Amino acid sequence: MGELAVDKHVHYILSVEKRKDSFESVVMDHLRMNGAYWGLTTLDLLGKLDIVNADEVISWIMKCQHESGGFAGNIGHDPHILYTLSAVQVLAVSNKLDVLDTDKVAAYITGLQNEDGSFSGDMWGEVDTSCKNLDGGFGCTPGGESHAGQIFCCVGALAITGSLHHVDKDLLGWWLCERQVKSGGLNGRPEKLPDVCYSWWVLSSLIMIDRVHWIDKEKLVKFILDCQDVKNGGISDRPDDAVDVFHTYFGVAGLSLLEYPGLKAIDPAYALPVDVINRIFFSR
Repeated sequence: MGELAVDKHVHYILSVEKRKDSFESVVMDHLRMNGAYWGLTTLDLLGKLDIVNADEVISWIMKCQHESGGFAGNIGHDPHILYTLSAVQVLAVSNKLDVLDTDKVAAYITGLQNEDGSFSGDMWGEVDTSCKNLDGGFGCTPGGESHAGQIFCCVGALAITGSLHHVDKDLLGWWLCERQVKSGGLNGRPEKLPDVCYSWWVLSSLIMIDRVHWIDKEKLVKFILDCQDVKNGGISDRPDDAVDVFHTYFGVAGLSLLEYPGLKAIDPAYALPVDVINRIFFSR
């Protein structure tokens, strides 16, 4: 089994921000806030956050905020609840939550809640409703197929609100542990290929319901490490595919959940380093 190429991954993350004229950067322009969260949280987990100019990052983030209180994916784009989450997460990682008008942000988020309890993503009414299925999992709509990404969102929300008693942990745990394939990787639903990002969605959910011992952790570690580009840095969805910041973050986050040596611990519900979460709650 190889080792995590920490220095290479740090170099890769920093290089992505510098390639603003590349095709990949242009097509991801509207997702830059998410990218900042993936990249900076990865650096923090690797213990390398101090190499980033925090003031520049915070200045850019605040330029993405709209009068409504919500944040856009980049300057000049519309606000959305997902980008607002990423903005708050980056500010939390950077220990700069004090720059926020929290009442304004909270008003934006609560204003997106619908009568049935679900939330719209933005003012245009896009709704992502997750509903429980007979197999113990959750889908995006009533009767929709269970999916690991939806399961993480639901289990995480239930964990944060102290409502995990609504989950059949054995039934859901069985569905989740069946996501591990022969290579050691995890897929998001039956009959699909494994993908490094599910090292987060599946693993974090298993940890929150105390069923993580139902999978082979060592094989999963090997799968994640095999997806590294050890020459240029970054992690891909599967071995020998092209790397990106999204999978680099979820690969490192998955290794953190697996207690890989040298990585900071990450909280499975909040998707932020544990020391960041502790700093927030203990400072109240």
